[in-house]
Amino acid sequence: MIHRALIADAKEIHHLLLGYAQQGQLLGRSLADIYDALRDFHVYEREGEILGVGALQICWEDLAEIRSLAVKPGLAGQGIGRQLVESCLEEARTFGLKRVFALTYQPEFFARLGFVEIEKSALPHKIWTDCIHCVKFPNCDETALAIEL
Repeated sequence: MIHRALIADAKEIHHLLLGYAQQGQLLGRSLADIYDALRDFHVYEREGEILGVGALQICWEDLAEIRSLAVKPGLAGQGIGRQLVESCLEEARTFGLKRVFALTYQPEFFARLGFVEIEKSALPHKIWTDCIHCVKFPNCDETALAIEL
């Protein structure tokens, strides 16, 4: 079941994201950052265990980013990530957003959900605020994809 993140979920969200950050698969986020952005997070939970997370961060009046998308290791291919993205997209529609993008090492996953590859330079400079703190900046090797809503 997918629900909005609760305070009690923050440490588990951090732990799940940390594993992927240590592998270089996504940007790391401190526990303080998780608490700060907790309202952005959607959580996939089954029998009290968090199996996946994803966040929708609003960037501008018509643009948002899906970020921090992670599924517990060993559970890929079960539809958890897809459901989390769909939940984020539904929220984006509720806000009246026109476009959602993702920066990812898994472009095939997002393409299957209707996202199309775009040039990173097509994104507004405002979205790069987190990027300047990344160890890979300015040589980002993630792929940018977007979907029109």
